[in-house]
Amino acid sequence: RMANCDCIVIVVVMASFSKTSSKAGSGASGGGWAKAKHQSMGGGGSLIERIQAIELEMARTQKNKATASHLGSLKAKLCQLKRELLEPASGGGGKKCPGFEVQKMGDARIGLVGFPSVGKSSLLTAFTGQESEAAAYEFTTLTCIPGVIYYNDVRIQLLDLPGIIVGASTGRGRGRQVIATAKSCDIILMVIDATKEDAQKEMLTKELDNVGIRLNKKPPNVTVKETKGGGVKFNSTVPLTHFDQETCCSILKQYKMHNADVLVKEDITADEFIDVIDGNRKYCKCIYVYNKVDMLTEAQVDEIARREQSVVMSVSQKWNYDYLLKRLWDDMEIVRVYTKKKGCFPEFNDPLILTPQRGNKTFTVENAVLSLHRSMMDDFKHALIWGSSVKQSPQVVGKDHILHDEDVMQIVKMTQAEKAKASHGKKTGTTIAGSNIKVDPKKKEDKAPLKS
Repeated sequence: RMANCDCIVIVVVMASFSKTSSKAGSGASGGGWAKAKHQSMGGGGSLIERIQAIELEMARTQKNKATASHLGSLKAKLCQLKRELLEPASGGGGKKCPGFEVQKMGDARIGLVGFPSVGKSSLLTAFTGQESEAAAYEFTTLTCIPGVIYYNDVRIQLLDLPGIIVGASTGRGRGRQVIATAKSCDIILMVIDATKEDAQKEMLTKELDNVGIRLNKKPPNVTVKETKGGGVKFNSTVPLTHFDQETCCSILKQYKMHNADVLVKEDITADEFIDVIDGNRKYCKCIYVYNKVDMLTEAQVDEIARREQSVVMSVSQKWNYDYLLKRLWDDMEIVRVYTKKKGCFPEFNDPLILTPQRGNKTFTVENAVLSLHRSMMDDFKHALIWGSSVKQSPQVVGKDHILHDEDVMQIVKMTQAEKAKASHGKKTGTTIAGSNIKVDPKKKEDKAPLKS
């Protein structure tokens, strides 16, 4: 306000938001407002910068019903960027990391995951006898060292992986190679130093979660079927508290799925729905092994031992080895099936091993036969089973019968006459005479009318 006049002078400085200004747009179609929105949605800069921009946008967005759709869209975009970050660049001529291409051997695989200097190498040596360098300094193990545990006639491969650091999911400290190897394991042992803070468990779980490894979780009971038209049809059989149709449509839009049938059979979140859409998640069991408990008091050890999925032990004092092996055996859900030839005793020295992670991930007779040889299902007629899975021993079962641990199985093949009958079909005109071409008997050929 001037002293000698009654007018007010207002000076307004406005940024250019013109769609035609190249400086205002700078990479995004539109002006300054389009640029700001483009960057907040992760559209500018490197992959790391775009991920950080989306995480910042999610952190400052209030969580309520009005913003649920927007947050779902951001989470879907963030998941796509993280997948691009983890996938190796095609056409690159970089050298492969030595020690991480470990051939699968044995009947199951266990991975030792943890921060540096928590006792992973000592645990490998104690269980397998395989020498792995151990010292009082961090990052002693620089490559993946395998060993084999022999337990209950089963060979279990144990992998000693290098220590993980914070930010391993983005590639720090060869973290991508370590976590990618952990993704191939049937079960994970997360080794934690009991003398340090409890945040180790949360940090390691977050690093594994960022690369698609879901610990101690089951796949969401959701069905998504892409269609040719009709838009998005959303149905649920249970009340939903964290997910709705609007959030579902915004996530599907990020994946360019505009026509789909979605059926939700349990109360899920937007993150779990994104896991279903991506389809590359690894659901794995995990046991939290607290090492160095000999340096704690009895009350502290008792409190840790009562936690869910936790085992306390001391590698240096050789405490609780037997219980850890028994816990591993129970959680891996291994089923041993002994095979038997006609007129002979069962082969108890070399059982077939069925696990939830291998084959078709079932404990059926079909999976057991396929583990012997794929061509055996062509001649399969039925099987004779002795054991706890049948009401009487022996009992004739089909390929869908569920086997129990330590069952005895005898495979019965089809004879040549039965194979010929199966290939030609029944004698009801279902094949063309002189060939193996099958014809549907319900479909009658239109014959010419009889001449009168």
